[in-house]
Amino acid sequence: SHIMAGGYAAGYYSYKWAEVLDADAFSVFKKNGIFDQKTAQSFRDNVLSKGGTEHPMVLYKRFRGQEPTIDALLERNEIKVQHKG
Repeated sequence: SHIMAGGYAAGYYSYKWAEVLDADAFSVFKKNGIFDQKTAQSFRDNVLSKGGTEHPMVLYKRFRGQEPTIDALLERNEIKVQHKG
């Protein structure tokens, strides 16, 4: 497809990656309650307040406890997630 040709491919990937991070982070809020103070404070302390002072994945993992997965984005888009095991 034309979106993967030329320089736009990198930009498109970054948009998709942002969606993965958004969905994965929001899944913590959904699990704990979207107004959960502890979750909100952790996000603020470990992600928002740090800005570019550390590698973004280090900050994200400090908040989330793990690297992001695509599962929450798939669920948001009503794509069934099947885990091996």
